[in-house]
Amino acid sequence: MKKIKEVLIGTNNRGKYEEICNLLPSNVKKYSLKQFNILSPKETGKSFRENALIKASYFSKKTSLICLSDDSGLEIETLKDKPGIFSSRWSGKKNNFNLAIKKVYKEMNKINKDWKNKNKAQFVCCLTIFWPDKKSFSAEGIAKGKISKIKKGKKGFGYDPIFMPTGYNKTFAEMRPQLKMSMDHRFKAYLKIKKYFV
Repeated sequence: MKKIKEVLIGTNNRGKYEEICNLLPSNVKKYSLKQFNILSPKETGKSFRENALIKASYFSKKTSLICLSDDSGLEIETLKDKPGIFSSRWSGKKNNFNLAIKKVYKEMNKINKDWKNKNKAQFVCCLTIFWPDKKSFSAEGIAKGKISKIKKGKKGFGYDPIFMPTGYNKTFAEMRPQLKMSMDHRFKAYLKIKKYFV
């Protein structure tokens, strides 16, 4: 198996881009979509895996580079695993996650005003590598936890301020990035694909 020496990080999300770069070995050359000025394709898949493959294959074909794409989101048990694959869409056209977080609380309150004991949730991430010869490999990682009663913390991005991983009383957004990255869904997915890089 030939190790990957350079890779296009297939995301237009700044937070995801930085996290993926930090996961990859430092000797791997990383390209961003900004360098190619490519917009993201429509995500028409029915799962994180399908959407990650749509993005990775699209960006790889556009650039003739090996592409690593991520599709991830938050699944909340009370909301029957919503927002799920629509996690970023809940943030609206401007990717305003304050709006998305308000929507989460609104939807949970609709179902049960006293949801503090019914707040199980998990972050899911699928990472897909797509090669120009059309070969691909996907892996999924899951971080289990619960929804915090209030938004807490300034670090991280997306739904990090309301997600508390199992065993911790802090949200992802309150944690040092190194601690978050040692247990989050993206890291767990990366462990299953790292053999292609190291």
